[in-house]
Amino acid sequence: MSKKDQKARRHGLHRPKTTQKTSRKSGHDSGYSSGYSSGRKQEDRNGKNIDLWLFGKHPVLAALNNPVRSLKRLIVTKRSADQYLSDFSEINQNIRPLNPEIVLPDLLEKLLPADCVHQGIALLTSPLPDVDLVSSCHITGDGSHMVLILDQVTDPHNVGAIIRSAAAFGARAIITTDRHAPPESGTLAKSASGALEVLPWVRVTNLSRALDSLAEMGYWRLGLDGTAELSIRKTDFGKNIALVMGAEGRGLRKGSRAHCDALIKLPIRRTVESLNVSNAAAIALYEFSG
Repeated sequence: MSKKDQKARRHGLHRPKTTQKTSRKSGHDSGYSSGYSSGRKQEDRNGKNIDLWLFGKHPVLAALNNPVRSLKRLIVTKRSADQYLSDFSEINQNIRPLNPEIVLPDLLEKLLPADCVHQGIALLTSPLPDVDLVSSCHITGDGSHMVLILDQVTDPHNVGAIIRSAAAFGARAIITTDRHAPPESGTLAKSASGALEVLPWVRVTNLSRALDSLAEMGYWRLGLDGTAELSIRKTDFGKNIALVMGAEGRGLRKGSRAHCDALIKLPIRRTVESLNVSNAAAIALYEFSG
């Protein structure tokens, strides 16, 4: 019996059997990619991906520093261009020139969502390339590995904030469902404050199969649930954690709960019913990052 299984037995827990046969060789040969989507992206009537506008200082500068991010049009007001001059100078323009367009603020107001905080800068780009579950989450060496799974969390502000926290606390990747999850957008990127460019975002069509694959890789799948008996402070499941979180209100779906090795909770005062999902994610990520 492994050390992780011994720890689980002390909590009275047993790892459920996975429903998918997997191998550790490679994503294409093992069957890990079965059930994984190419990523949810907004498409036009011809099935082509729709470009999006990123806006705000941190999302745009992070995108400019991301070598895999396409740069189609960079617009900036004169005032903001002067403010961000030092930031532009730190970007390696030998790889790809920026060629910013100096525009009037009115153009930004027309191109971007109403009431968005654009800080005088915006970038037209394509959605990020798809990423694979195995390459993003495989366990290497003896270090700690943590991934975060969102079960139908749909609000782009929450997902963006969670991506920011996941990157800050060292998560390997964030995993969402292909449907019932927000697409990549300027609003989500603004909430992520640049973290969208550094944290792999894996989108899957079948969350249960993805959880099975994570178990085969060596992760303990822990579902955050306010009704759980086990406190996050009293867990000891080793170094490789897959933290599963559900949507506000409904929480984890039945199928997702069934594919978790244990359910845990954040101990909060009874005077407060629950936390915002992005706040709960930040606390849980911090607890497991140590």
